[in-house]
Amino acid sequence: MTVTTEEASRTDLLLRVLSALLREDVVGLRSRSTPVEEPDGTWLRLTAADGGALLLPVRADGFQCATAARLPLLRREPDGAELTTAEGILDALAALADQEDRAGFAAFLDECHDALDALRLHAETRDEIAGLLSARHGDDPADWTGPAGGLAHDTLAARADHPVYPTARGRSGLTPRQLRQYAPEFHPRFPLRWLALPKDAVTAQGLHPDRDGVWPAPSVLGLPGALDASHLTLPVHPLTAEGPLREALRATGLDTKAFLADRPHLQAVPTLSMRTVALTAHPRVHLKLPLATSTLGLLNRRTIKPGSLCDGAAGQRLLETVIAREPRFRGTVLHADETAFAHAGHELLAALRRILPAGLDDAVVVPLAGLLGRAPGGRLVIDRLADRFYDGDPLALLDALLTLLLDWQTTLFGYGIALESHQQNISLVLDTAAGSPRLRLLLKDNDGPRINAARLRAALGPDAPGPAAFDDRRIFGDSDGPVTDLFTTITVHLCAGAYAFGLAAHGRAPLERLLALVRDRLGEAVERLGTRPGQPGAVLRAQVLDAPRLPVKAMVTAGTLLTKARSGAADINKHYTTGPNYLLRGA
Repeated sequence: MTVTTEEASRTDLLLRVLSALLREDVVGLRSRSTPVEEPDGTWLRLTAADGGALLLPVRADGFQCATAARLPLLRREPDGAELTTAEGILDALAALADQEDRAGFAAFLDECHDALDALRLHAETRDEIAGLLSARHGDDPADWTGPAGGLAHDTLAARADHPVYPTARGRSGLTPRQLRQYAPEFHPRFPLRWLALPKDAVTAQGLHPDRDGVWPAPSVLGLPGALDASHLTLPVHPLTAEGPLREALRATGLDTKAFLADRPHLQAVPTLSMRTVALTAHPRVHLKLPLATSTLGLLNRRTIKPGSLCDGAAGQRLLETVIAREPRFRGTVLHADETAFAHAGHELLAALRRILPAGLDDAVVVPLAGLLGRAPGGRLVIDRLADRFYDGDPLALLDALLTLLLDWQTTLFGYGIALESHQQNISLVLDTAAGSPRLRLLLKDNDGPRINAARLRAALGPDAPGPAAFDDRRIFGDSDGPVTDLFTTITVHLCAGAYAFGLAAHGRAPLERLLALVRDRLGEAVERLGTRPGQPGAVLRAQVLDAPRLPVKAMVTAGTLLTKARSGAADINKHYTTGPNYLLRGA
């Protein structure tokens, strides 16, 4: 029997959804189930209060959960019906949830539909987009260099699945036409809209009209010249300008004082983060613009909280302070400049200007999220990069990545810092130096760290910033716990473990060999921190390398299924359950 692309996409999505719900123990699917052995394998049986039951076929896994869904279905007892659609599965699970939580299951069903629509559109346009990328950048992704080539890699990354969130390809509230016009997976180009706001209503840092027009004065946009003295312009994403902008202006009382220019200015290409765009005429310049949509959860809005702009700049300054004390990272860990921004006190009236570091023109800039994506022709991106830089050995590339990444992140841990530096926020920078491959890291978006204030003060003394330097009071704490949780769920799971399991699934090496590589490189980095009681290395050894279980992000639960009041999540991106430690020897 021939399986269509759409059927395969639907099957894969249901497996990912069921595995995520199992991992997050939704309605007790993991903790309240009992294993049942049947001729085809293991099933988990969840008994309902009315005596009925739901059975989920599972297989051994180990990446953040001991098991994963084996077949895309639930079997209902006593009638034996097989539920094989997202509607049937989520309805059956919602019936076991508290009444006040059932709306979250309906919302998650909408996400499943959005993801299926996106998968369908991705399949329909696969050859078209491959041709577009090849025409603009060349046939081999290993030769897509500079910031402009990095945008092509963002397109490939946007067509890959998230390691944890099952419906990540969907974007709520957007039509197929809007996706093709503005989403990174289609590599579009579009003009930006601009809004002039009274200067006295805007909090701005590092922004002013410039000669090359990257930040235009109102008169450059065709607005009255008198506004040049009284107003500052903000770039606006077309989706925001066409939709919720008017309501945002009305809510802030600026609807009679703001001027939306009719004339677009500057052409943009979306980055992997759809709300952030790069300027085609100035590819090192990125503009982060709020969008009234959600990804990775209904509550995970793509707007911009004004305080996060201040926190990102403060986070960047903190990292620069650390690097000044750790010279080995000065040439290997690069940072985008995110100190220029403006906002008018509303999450839709804000903008960040990011400037990538100079000297990238001859380097390949690839987001970590794109390494397991498919290059034109079907091979993995990591294989193409390995061909050019590591004699065709993707494990050698992974080894170089892990060595630098884990050294950097554990060093930060020694200062009491963990970053929200997931696969989208870190890029590999690959080139050759003195005839040998050179791998560096490029970081951006430093607004959501967790900091142990005591460790930071001990390490930096008078140079240590205090909580007043950040807007978000959740950033600072007095213990290693939140820092360790973030380090584990982001650096270990998403930026290291995901590649061990991913490359094993693609047959590049046995899983145990890949996990040993992660374990060894992390162990070496931990040893450098010192492992005597009280030293940061001892904390990481006890809480990560040798812990029986590790924290795991519960993204579906906190992002969609439950309200914050019901989940208790202070931060939906830092809400956890637990899973097995795949780094234990013999796990």
